[in-house]
Amino acid sequence: MKLTIQEVAKAVHALEVTTVDKEMTLTGAEFDSRKITEGDLFVPLKGARDGHEFVNAAIANGAVATLWAKDNGAIPKDFSAIIVEDVLVAFQQLAKYFLEKIRPTVVGITGSNGKTTTKDMTAAVLSASFKTYKTQGNHNNEIGLPYTILSMPEDTEKLVLEMGMDHEGDLHLLSTLAQPEIAAITLIGESHLEYFGTREKIAQGKMEIVDGLKEDGILIVPADEPLLVPLTEKLHQEVVRFGLEKSADVYATIKKEAKGHVDFTLSFLEGEFRIPVPGAYNVRNALVAALIAKRLGMSDEKIREALATVELTKNRTQWLKNSKGVEILSDVYNANPTAMGLVLDSFSKMPTKGRRVAVLGDMLELGDKSGSLHRSMALHLFPDEIERVYLYGSEMLKLTEVIKDMYPVGTLRYYNKTEKLDEKNELIKDLKEELKPEDMVLLKASNGMGLSEVVLALMEK
Repeated sequence: MKLTIQEVAKAVHALEVTTVDKEMTLTGAEFDSRKITEGDLFVPLKGARDGHEFVNAAIANGAVATLWAKDNGAIPKDFSAIIVEDVLVAFQQLAKYFLEKIRPTVVGITGSNGKTTTKDMTAAVLSASFKTYKTQGNHNNEIGLPYTILSMPEDTEKLVLEMGMDHEGDLHLLSTLAQPEIAAITLIGESHLEYFGTREKIAQGKMEIVDGLKEDGILIVPADEPLLVPLTEKLHQEVVRFGLEKSADVYATIKKEAKGHVDFTLSFLEGEFRIPVPGAYNVRNALVAALIAKRLGMSDEKIREALATVELTKNRTQWLKNSKGVEILSDVYNANPTAMGLVLDSFSKMPTKGRRVAVLGDMLELGDKSGSLHRSMALHLFPDEIERVYLYGSEMLKLTEVIKDMYPVGTLRYYNKTEKLDEKNELIKDLKEELKPEDMVLLKASNGMGLSEVVLALMEK
């Protein structure tokens, strides 16, 4: 980001600017004072503490100007401050201005599951032909999305934005800010049922991604989601439905599934494709990435080459191997019933010389349907396919009760997690003792369950 103080002030409709040099160029925007570098604009947001409290630390690290909420105390002397009504709103306004100045093609991606993987795949493919920037980490909300925009290089041609949703109105804000040319919904799952109540409400929330979609834009949606049919019927933008069935507008046909890759064909491209990650669910994500790339003018061969070498964000379908020889499939960043079922189904088919072992933790934010949704995972667990199961968390007790008579004695373990009791260390101890060389273990849970700690423990020598 290279903008003058005067330019920023105009973009955010500043009430006042206290500076001796309005033509000074700002080289970045940071809301974390610890990450400030020379020439940055400090953005003091309100969180657990008010960001204005850290302005001196920001100055010490090289900040040359700050946004500043009016009536928020004394501004440091001899320092440039851009006075605004609301710092977060100003931050978003600045991002919108910068986006309009750089004018990259914007791709917006949301979904209850698969949005990060699809974002990674889309950005990886587009990078083969264009200057491409993507959402880093989990910066996918009302703070993270403008931060991503303001962090993109000025020569960016394609911007791939992940858009997250916790409550009604979240995607409306993000979409109207970013105004994507292409928008994709990967899946309508059960994430955030605690806040939305029903999958119907979740589908309505996801459809807010079209609120800022360009008039001649494209919306890509799963063909096997009936909840989206009435919500897309009256859209004047093009709607493309994707899936693994030939009834979809565009579809993938899986040719071969292996532990570390999947081979498939696509109805709209020539030849066979491979992604270096397992699972039919990842083929769906790759399909969306390939479709976006094709619509933006990339050749079939470029798309094929890029997909073959795609790398995903850490802890999303990540294969590891520890010193004992145990193969570990780490997928511990996010979980909902749809995603967990898909991963279990794929894992059950993977060839192995040892045993298949599943370590499953609670799926969070499922509301009053949590019990039944956890119990439903029994439909994806069979002793002749997944020989040992370790369940962790208070909600996983519901699943334990359903499958305890299916599994032979000693092959099903349960570990509780409450405010007063956490048996994670016992889980780690048992896994270290009981896993054998050539075993293959899947770890899947919501991020809040901390199964990443279990993965790290298993990787220790």
